[in-house]
Amino acid sequence: MNPVVGLDISKGESQVRAFLDKGKPYRKSFKVTGGDFYHPRLGGFAAT
Repeated sequence: MNPVVGLDISKGESQVRAFLDKGKPYRKSFKVTGGDFYHPRLGGFAAT
């Protein structure tokens, strides 16, 4: 298993998506707004 977290960062809104292995997404992607990069969902997402 080669887990990866992808971030698409842009002004105002960013997308976060994790993969357990190539082509195997982990949960759904979610949005993080500009100033909320240390958003609680991001911490929980990375901890699981």
